[in-house]
Amino acid sequence: MAENVKKLPANERKSLFWRSGAILGSFNYGRQEGLGFLYSMLPSLRRIYANDPEGFKEACHRHLELFNMSVAPSTFVMGIAVSMEEQAAVDPTFDKSSINALKVSLMGPLSGLGDSIFWGILKVLACSIGASFALQGSILGPIALLLIFNIPNYLTRYYCIDLGYENGAGLLESLQKSGKMSLFTYCAGIVGMAAIGCLVASWIGISSPLQIVIGNSDPIVLQETLDTICPQLLSLLATLGIFALNRKQLSQGKIIGIVIVVSFILGLLGVIA
Repeated sequence: MAENVKKLPANERKSLFWRSGAILGSFNYGRQEGLGFLYSMLPSLRRIYANDPEGFKEACHRHLELFNMSVAPSTFVMGIAVSMEEQAAVDPTFDKSSINALKVSLMGPLSGLGDSIFWGILKVLACSIGASFALQGSILGPIALLLIFNIPNYLTRYYCIDLGYENGAGLLESLQKSGKMSLFTYCAGIVGMAAIGCLVASWIGISSPLQIVIGNSDPIVLQETLDTICPQLLSLLATLGIFALNRKQLSQGKIIGIVIVVSFILGLLGVIA
């Protein structure tokens, strides 16, 4: 006899899906997507703790904790969280701290995977195809961009809810026991770092206009020399410098101020463009 698989109520699934789109609506540097995560979970929490006001209050505080990951796979974590909250509501021995612990453990690998797919691949593909249509004066430019990026995004958000709710915890336990979770995390980390490298090279684009003249020979263009060593080397060095400042636990405001001042001085001196 087949084992019955629990199902999330249809109205809650729809609510969770639509609310998850607003997870970045209240992003802040304190709890990042925490408030948006709670907003998405509220209908389910109201059902689970309908007769337990204190439990509902505790659950709300629990899901206000720091949370930050790609929007598309975030519903997988929400589905697991709903399932765990249901267990916590009926089992007094359930370790409720494990709910946030699981959320935190999934932020890294799922964000690495989600950012690589949706920001590193789909966004670039959608913009490239959309721009090619737009250059020809076709209305398909913005339409293609929106469809190519959003259809996979919406489908992932929708189907990850049930995937997480119905067998997310069991799936993760199976992956953990088989050792595949550590392999998945390792691979996702590699993909995430590769995506960050691509973003640094594509988006920062620091270059130097300096030319060095030796005797009567042709001037040596510094940027061309740097490109033979490593393309976008200045962008990489700037990123590593900001990373070093961040590790010194400087506030974001101070780091931004340092970047503005250094960029202004180097730009004024003609060192960078």
